[in-house]
Amino acid sequence: MPPLVDVVPVLALLALLVTAYVHPSARTEAAVGVAAAAATLATGVLTGTQAWASVRDLAPVVLFLATILVVADVCARAGLFTAAAAIVRDASHGRPARLLGGVFLLAAAVTAVLSLDATVVLLTPVVIGGAVAMGTSSRPGSYACLRMANSASLLLPVSNLTNLLAMPHLDLTFGGFAVLMAPVLAVVLVVEHVLLRLLFRRDLQGRDAPRETFAAPPVPMVPLVAVAVMLAGFAALSPFGVEPCWVSGAVAIVLVGWARRRRLLALSDAGRAAHPSFALFVLCLGVVVAAIATGFLGDAVAKVLPGGTSYVDLLLVALVATVLANVLTNLSATLLVVPLLAPLGTTAILAALLGLNIGSGLSYTGSLANLLWRRSLARHGDPPSMGDFHRVSLVATPLSLLAAVSMLALVT
Repeated sequence: MPPLVDVVPVLALLALLVTAYVHPSARTEAAVGVAAAAATLATGVLTGTQAWASVRDLAPVVLFLATILVVADVCARAGLFTAAAAIVRDASHGRPARLLGGVFLLAAAVTAVLSLDATVVLLTPVVIGGAVAMGTSSRPGSYACLRMANSASLLLPVSNLTNLLAMPHLDLTFGGFAVLMAPVLAVVLVVEHVLLRLLFRRDLQGRDAPRETFAAPPVPMVPLVAVAVMLAGFAALSPFGVEPCWVSGAVAIVLVGWARRRRLLALSDAGRAAHPSFALFVLCLGVVVAAIATGFLGDAVAKVLPGGTSYVDLLLVALVATVLANVLTNLSATLLVVPLLAPLGTTAILAALLGLNIGSGLSYTGSLANLLWRRSLARHGDPPSMGDFHRVSLVATPLSLLAAVSMLALVT
């Protein structure tokens, strides 16, 4: 039987994962996080210095998460997602297959720029509403949002917290990361789109909807320009060591000020949009996973990981990352596996990110975005069936992951 110092962090992690799945109130979420971290520290497996180092390393990532959620919330309140979805709808000319293609690309763009949470929480309801207004099935578009929330989060360091957590271990700038991952994302987009067309062919064979359902709203230019400036800031300041959180934080402040003048939100709304309880939860999760990494689970994972970066090695790394993501969620898995892969260099870590991002789409437990997507559909009266979810995920995830690893091996 493992000693107490190994058992307690595992039980603490289990409590954190159950809390993430149940999604309780903000106070409960924060309280469970603090209790789990405190119980872990009480075992003495981590020193105070080690725990503080974990929190310090995670702080820029957590600050980015809070600020980008505010940016996305202001964009949604201003109608940016609604306007973009309307443009896609009009461009489809009432054809379900063309609508799927437009939604697919829009979801990929939102994920890449504003992170996967914006896609599942803010864009998915707009896509569903647009499909209903057109009189077409909402299933292809909603699943396009889900698949892109995970698979399209490969492109930029800011597209997923997993990427940001890995960046300190990569010898890459913001632009360098994007250049390497762009061809990987391109092949993944092709595979995912073809598979969605095949898997939802019956939904896409319906009669064309009327071309003019309602007038498209104007595109809010201030949020659009702010997001463009934010992207440029990420790329321009990354070579100087400026963390993305400072750029997204500055843009969030500007957008909140603009939105307050237009009476789109109050400061309390901006505070809620930042989800401070979840930020605290993530910091506590980092402490717990740091403790686990020093124990038997970290040793077991280290033994399974390969010692090279051949094509077969990269496939194994992606597979291990996929399994860990679906057992621990991809955020926890990233904290565990990326430091273990650091001695192998950039290519091995990027292979792990393929499993942590694409592979997390295999099951509901792989990514918090999957659970948020399911809750979003349930709130709109159309909860997805387990059969439908796994019919898509068990086909699309392995094929996309294989294509991504193959392309990564070619470009590195």
